[in-house]
Amino acid sequence: MVETTELKVKIGLEVHCQLTNLKSKLFCSCSSDYRQSPPNTHVCPVCMGTPGSLPVLNRKAVEDAILIALALNMQISNKTIFYRKNYFYPDMPKNFQISQYDRAGGIPIAKNGSKKLDGEKIVHISRLQIEEDPGKISYEGTIETSKSAFVDYNRAGIALVEIVTDPDINSPKEARIFLQKIRSIMEHLGVSSGELEGSMRCDANISIQGGTRVEVKNISSFKEVERALNFEITRQKSLLRTGHRIGQETRHWDEARRVTISLRVKEEEEDYRYFPEADLVPLTISEEEIERQKNSMPELPEGHMQRLMTQYDISRQNAMTLIDNKALAEFFEESADNYSHPDLLGNWIVGDLLSYLYEMDIELKDAKLMPRDLVKMLELIDDGTISGKIGKELLKEMLITGKSPDEIINQKEMRRISDREYLNQLTEEIFSSHPQAVKDAIKDPKAVRFLVGQLMKKTSGKADPQLANSIVNEKLKTSKT
Repeated sequence: MVETTELKVKIGLEVHCQLTNLKSKLFCSCSSDYRQSPPNTHVCPVCMGTPGSLPVLNRKAVEDAILIALALNMQISNKTIFYRKNYFYPDMPKNFQISQYDRAGGIPIAKNGSKKLDGEKIVHISRLQIEEDPGKISYEGTIETSKSAFVDYNRAGIALVEIVTDPDINSPKEARIFLQKIRSIMEHLGVSSGELEGSMRCDANISIQGGTRVEVKNISSFKEVERALNFEITRQKSLLRTGHRIGQETRHWDEARRVTISLRVKEEEEDYRYFPEADLVPLTISEEEIERQKNSMPELPEGHMQRLMTQYDISRQNAMTLIDNKALAEFFEESADNYSHPDLLGNWIVGDLLSYLYEMDIELKDAKLMPRDLVKMLELIDDGTISGKIGKELLKEMLITGKSPDEIINQKEMRRISDREYLNQLTEEIFSSHPQAVKDAIKDPKAVRFLVGQLMKKTSGKADPQLANSIVNEKLKTSKT
């Protein structure tokens, strides 16, 4: 038996980021805009591995990789070589992947970088390499039970970079934070859009003190990373606790059932039979090229965060949350340029808006909310037309329907009630229905909240809170005499 509560967890990530800004694949002229296309329509002899076809490197992919390496504080290689990684799997039409290698004479495009998480934690990055994406396999049901599989090669040959970390990550939460920061860098550089399906995926290597390394594949989102790692850590600790050995293997994350499934015994590097890609000459990257890319570097997340804090006087926490998603930060800026209280706006976006997006499981681009409508809603709260509580309901409705605040307010009669005579009448009814609560409120000022709450309830939260408080307290004074 092994006591598992204090066993150290080590996690290393292999992050695959498609270069979605490119118009064509990595080694051929096939369009990279494949997501809405019929299966196997973006293919050619090169990406399908037809004998006699020759790959031609997409130079823009190299420029993007240099930018990414610079943003991750990496050493860029002046000479790099492409390698063949040999393995037989239905999604790999050539039966090898053109990638890069960091051993046996192989040189990736960049190595030895780092990324600081929130606080003092630093995750070291061992290498960054350019490679082609395989095709996509779809199953009828789960990978275990499906009687057939369908392969779409439209994705085969799409350019991606792989970012490989050291096993510096010690929890699923740290893994999620690291991936959020990588996505933010990619989006700020303009090389990849994390909102596109499958554009950012990761494999995780997990080991627990006393066990061997297990690789988990097919993790497709930040939420799934945390879930997959939590499950796998629990599984491994359970095995150790009961005296079982953890074997080195590759496991598949089943997103539907939220479990990992054994795929195969983990391959060693020699199983891939790496050797140089003879159809591609070594790639030379001059210092002038590196300097040119450095000079073209756009605003990065850290600089963006500082600018938001300075320009809009918002909190550091809100600024950090906004820059994790560039589209969200841009939405904030467009809204803040037309609203006089950017700090309040930041609270609404980071708190309520993000919460609703998470609850609805959609990206901001899929929501129907416009910056001008969010600003209009906040102005309606500021001038007393609606309450903050009504504002929360209104925001959710705007996200779903795309209607303007005024349109929804008029349709659902959501305007704040400030009619003193009407509220007085309701208060009379409440006092008559709750005589004991009235006696309690006369003795204890804290008990007044119940009566005010009843008035708000009768008006479905539409009563002006200050006026409601004033009317209830005035009525209590007359009840004492």
